[in-house]
Amino acid sequence: MTAGQRGRSGSIGILDEEAAGLSEQTLRESRNAQQRGDFDRMLELARSAVEQCPAQHGARLRLAESYIYCGQVEAACACLEKLERDAGTDARLLQSIAEMYLHAEAHADAHRCYQRSADLRPDNSDYLYNLATSCVAMGDIDRAEALFTQVIGLNPADAGAYQNRAMLRTWSAERNHVEELTHALTRMAPGSPGEIPLCYALAKELEDLGDYERSFAYLERGAQRRRAMLSYRIDADVAVMARIRERFDSRLLAGAPPASGAERSLFVLGLPRSGTTLADRILSSHSQVASLGETNAFVFALIRVASGPGGKLGMVERASQCDFGRLGSLYQASIAGYGRPEPRLINKTPLNYLYLGLIRLALPAARVVHLRRHPLDVCYAMYKTLFRMGYPFSYSLEDLGHYYIAYHQLMEHWRAVIPGGFLDLDYEALVMDQEGMSRSLLAHCGLGWEEACLAFHRNSAPSATASAVQMRQPVYSTSVGKWRHYARQLEPLRARLEAAGIDTN
Repeated sequence: MTAGQRGRSGSIGILDEEAAGLSEQTLRESRNAQQRGDFDRMLELARSAVEQCPAQHGARLRLAESYIYCGQVEAACACLEKLERDAGTDARLLQSIAEMYLHAEAHADAHRCYQRSADLRPDNSDYLYNLATSCVAMGDIDRAEALFTQVIGLNPADAGAYQNRAMLRTWSAERNHVEELTHALTRMAPGSPGEIPLCYALAKELEDLGDYERSFAYLERGAQRRRAMLSYRIDADVAVMARIRERFDSRLLAGAPPASGAERSLFVLGLPRSGTTLADRILSSHSQVASLGETNAFVFALIRVASGPGGKLGMVERASQCDFGRLGSLYQASIAGYGRPEPRLINKTPLNYLYLGLIRLALPAARVVHLRRHPLDVCYAMYKTLFRMGYPFSYSLEDLGHYYIAYHQLMEHWRAVIPGGFLDLDYEALVMDQEGMSRSLLAHCGLGWEEACLAFHRNSAPSATASAVQMRQPVYSTSVGKWRHYARQLEPLRARLEAAGIDTN
């Protein structure tokens, strides 16, 4: 989902001052351990903080967070459930508990807390906003729209509510908010951060109305403003992908153990907006499969075995020499920690394509699906999305060009050094031949055919991705070739990709 949560600081309660002071010091040490990548020490110190001051809500939240980082999600949820019972009428604390539930991918539990909090404070627009984003994840789109409208009524300057409401539907000439959005933008102070979501909202609704020139003009304005706020350098990500290709070469990958035995792990990965959510929903509609969503479980396991100095490049060096067996064991324990009974569990984090070499070395029997989409369609889809976090390369067409080329080169490398190690699934083929491609997808994952996979839009499982609304609909093909509406604006990007040998026809 593109929306973030607000009003998240939990209250502390009435404490013994000496115990509270000792607990706070221990919590600081726990945070330091987290920054070093020492998650086991982070958890140990969080436990000590709770022992020192059991009534301190901040320590108990920290303990739940530490369990998540150490792959003990079930334990984290048990901790949060107890804290939720003790929260009483503390609406602010309930907000913090809900946020932590989201980190555990426990969307129904988060929704319950957001609802309780909003019931306690129906005049708090931030609490209603959080409840609205939770309704989107739960699939209650009508209620989400009503809540975002209520938020705007309470706080007409809430640009995020306008933008998230715009994402909920395909708007028509008879039903849209273009005039309201334009008026809100004219009221916005020059240079205000609220300009960004309002521009994205106008771009979305104008595109729905077929006014492509104005749509792109607002999108470009919002993206440029967003990019100007970031200190991101595309060169750093390009260098990391080049180093991955160097370190995870054919010699290293040749030493991967054979794929043998049962393995619960399924990975669905690819660029953001490439169709990963669609593939995830098809697979998770199968009776033998559950999705863990965009979980950080693999990254957290990697940090536990390869943390250290040197930034991302240093991490690549250490990762190429780490204990791959331990990495695999830690990851397997992490996904088991979600407490799901299904035999197969999906990790749908898109950028796991960076770790395909590690996945092959640490989890040789894991099944991997890589989603591909037309280069200009996927770049445009990322460009027009205001992400809640991550993907800083998506706010500049120049950055997107450099990033896509580096991604393309890395995927070509993986195909060469892990031949047959993953399924390339084209988004366009999937939407044009849903049943045929779904059957191939299930077969690759070692799953028998089930008709429910064709009705993935009836899958009631929550989702907080940027495609949370679209996945509630049957397959549609209207996004295929959408970039052509903006061929003139995207021409520099197309030329850059073509010069790098990437086919955009």
